[in-house]
Amino acid sequence: MTAFCGWLILLIGASALLLPEVAASSGALVVGELLLLAGLLELVAATGRHAARLPASLAGLATIAAGGFFLAREETRFLPNITVMTFWLVLRVIALGLATFEGRHSAVRRWTAIAAATDLTLSIILILGLPLASIIVALFGTTSDLVASFSWVLAISFLATGAMLLQIASCEREGAA
Repeated sequence: MTAFCGWLILLIGASALLLPEVAASSGALVVGELLLLAGLLELVAATGRHAARLPASLAGLATIAAGGFFLAREETRFLPNITVMTFWLVLRVIALGLATFEGRHSAVRRWTAIAAATDLTLSIILILGLPLASIIVALFGTTSDLVASFSWVLAISFLATGAMLLQIASCEREGAA
């Protein structure tokens, strides 16, 4: 089940790259749906984990919450949602950091650390880019470049999560988790 969830999250990551194509009409709703689906899959995968089940579940719940927030917002502009995305990534960093710490004797520790480091890097990029994005959106509105970079953040985070779940499934099959 963990491998299946990992593959589906990789597909969701690939679909996030299509976000610039739908951003003009319903980008925030699509982001919410992608986050919600990925979070549910991550939560399902976490329930089957032997090591660090609680923090892995918290990472999935953070993704579900971020997806719900995107879906509940009437606003479809991306700038305010960048803040939501940043908080989501920071919450995942904390949860995956805890999973890394709890799994210190597990073979999957390295993969949870890689996923945490990926989300940390993405959150730093968003934090550093937020003032520039504010100016761009204030002057020109939501640009395709801003939306494209936003879709890349989602895709990269989902790629790291999907790869982590595939490695966890492999280690669990071998009894090394």
